Amino acid sequence: MAGKRPQSAPLLSIIIVNYNVRDFLHHALVSLQKAMKGMKGEIIVVDNASDDGSIEMVRRRFPAVQLVASKSNLGFAKANNVGLKRARGKYILLINPDTLVQEDTLRVMLRFFEENHDVGLAGCKILNPDGTFQLACRRSFPRPWAAFTKMVGLSALFPNSRLFGRYNLTYLSPDETYEIDAVSGSFMMVRRAAYEQVGGLDEDFFMYGEDLDWCYRIQRAGWKNYYVHSTQIIHYKGESTKRSDLNEIRTFYQAMHLFVQKHLSSSLMLAFLIRCAITVSSRLAIVKAFLRPLGIAIVDIILVDLSVVLAEWIWFGTFSRLPVHAYPIIYTVPALIVVGGMFWAGVYTHRRMSVSRSIVATALSYVFISALVFFFKDYGFSRGVTIISGMLSTVFLPSWRLSLRVMGRSSTEGRRSILGRRTLIVGTDKSAQELLRRLRNRVSDGYDVLGFIDINRKRVGGELAGLSIVGSTDNIGKVIQDLRVSDVIFSTQTLSYSDILSVIGRTREQAVDFHLVPNTLEVIIGKGSVDSLNELPLVQITYDIEKSTHRTLKRFFDVVVSFLLLISIYPFVYFRRITPGTSRSQFILRLPAVLSGKRSLVGPPETFPQVIEGTTHDSTGSPGHGGALYLGKPGLTGLIQLQRNRTLSDQEREQYNLYYAKNQSLALDVEILLKAMLQSRHQA
Repeated sequence: MAGKRPQSAPLLSIIIVNYNVRDFLHHALVSLQKAMKGMKGEIIVVDNASDDGSIEMVRRRFPAVQLVASKSNLGFAKANNVGLKRARGKYILLINPDTLVQEDTLRVMLRFFEENHDVGLAGCKILNPDGTFQLACRRSFPRPWAAFTKMVGLSALFPNSRLFGRYNLTYLSPDETYEIDAVSGSFMMVRRAAYEQVGGLDEDFFMYGEDLDWCYRIQRAGWKNYYVHSTQIIHYKGESTKRSDLNEIRTFYQAMHLFVQKHLSSSLMLAFLIRCAITVSSRLAIVKAFLRPLGIAIVDIILVDLSVVLAEWIWFGTFSRLPVHAYPIIYTVPALIVVGGMFWAGVYTHRRMSVSRSIVATALSYVFISALVFFFKDYGFSRGVTIISGMLSTVFLPSWRLSLRVMGRSSTEGRRSILGRRTLIVGTDKSAQELLRRLRNRVSDGYDVLGFIDINRKRVGGELAGLSIVGSTDNIGKVIQDLRVSDVIFSTQTLSYSDILSVIGRTREQAVDFHLVPNTLEVIIGKGSVDSLNELPLVQITYDIEKSTHRTLKRFFDVVVSFLLLISIYPFVYFRRITPGTSRSQFILRLPAVLSGKRSLVGPPETFPQVIEGTTHDSTGSPGHGGALYLGKPGLTGLIQLQRNRTLSDQEREQYNLYYAKNQSLALDVEILLKAMLQSRHQA
């Protein structure tokens, strides 16, 4: 319990519990400091034993912040209580590190408390990163009917119904202020008098449920809880749990069990029914998480069976040629073997969209299938069907993954489509131009920047850093629609946080991903992820292009593709049936060098050395290749060749080549070839 405040106590104490979300915490602290300008307040950060550099970052960049560095993960409730015991303010704000506040947020909330003396706790409007309304920022307690409608999904089916929409109050307008039961733990402002009356958070709740419990106790003590619509924040939900080893589903439902046991156990029948509903929901959530990879496996099973059907038609010229009794085995066993091989290769766990692993796993699975057919001669009806179905499966299974990656629908495994996401940069100052330069250098980010958005219309139509100023913040919604934009990146040095949230709120129906870049220009924060903008180091730990498997697969790909193009298109170019001198014809005419092994389809330009002298290291950390890094054979196209409309510095060229050497894969080669084809077609 906190004692009386000294005379010099601040008006507001802000408490942040952090766990391994350094970049989000940095952005949150910047926005809070702007919102606290001219205000007497304090910020207390309680760090739950982060190992991502959060502690060092706070000490270095925010020396005025009170930092409590715990040696263990105390959990959300206990860590907040540590901060509450240090807090001296008349009002106290518990806020998550993965949030962003407007410049007026704190003043609006404090004014509301000063004008409404019966309010003990309040929260504001909370938006998701895409601008949509976060339902958890205003809730009812899980009383019988509200809990039932939430558990069975009636609240989602009838959100505007007062009868069914009670739990998240979806029948109420988010643009009005009113009394509620509970707010989100990501933003809870409390009056010190209410805190001193009911005490801190219940430490029996490790994570989840403690906010609901606190709201319940404050309301029971005679205070009112309110939702305030007149200011808003962004909450990048669930970042700390992503970086922990907690079972998020189990922890959440254990918290719900605890809440029911603590507050709703007076009626045994009510408590029993709610516990049953919570148990069923938790089991369904676990099953759903387990079945998510199953959807990918089902697609693979369908494609394997499709390859068997097509192989039978190709080999025999008809369907249903095999014995009827064999089809149940033919359509199940090969598919299950392939799925098993893919699972063993990690394609259904941590490398779901890996094209190269899909190829290897499918090919090896069909080698095993061929061996089984040899031993089980009752099902060895045709080696031709087995071989053809294996070839088709080896094409089909990687192809649908590659298609998703090319279309930019998959962001797994850290590397996005080389085709890039259609992006706008909001801002036209030097920081926005520096952001453009870094985006162009960061090959892995896959941002295809279409233009700049200015804060007004005066310069619309002009050019900046080689790109057009395509609109202003007033008409950004129309620009997004006309240019089919998928991503919008805000330079926070250009716009205030209020303006940023206003733009996001106006364009939330556009299905766009919004990103923010802090003043340091080190990271891009958006949609629950952080992309680094730092330059790539010149010394890497491992380089995929040096791996024997990658080099063998790359050479095989070069031979197959160059051979097919030589027998199909090369004669037309060679005998001038296709316009000579174009980039496409030059590409075709150089194919013999690829087939002979002097060049590769994808690689560094001929003017760039195939090796870089310097210290490289293998996966064990030992120096390799005598201190020289192999970059690959000269390529007919490559990452540098794709930048034909830009003048690259030597540093930028080396950076592109190092990125390719580190991340080389069959999928990346295919993506680069597709990009080259699209460029040549556009120029033609």
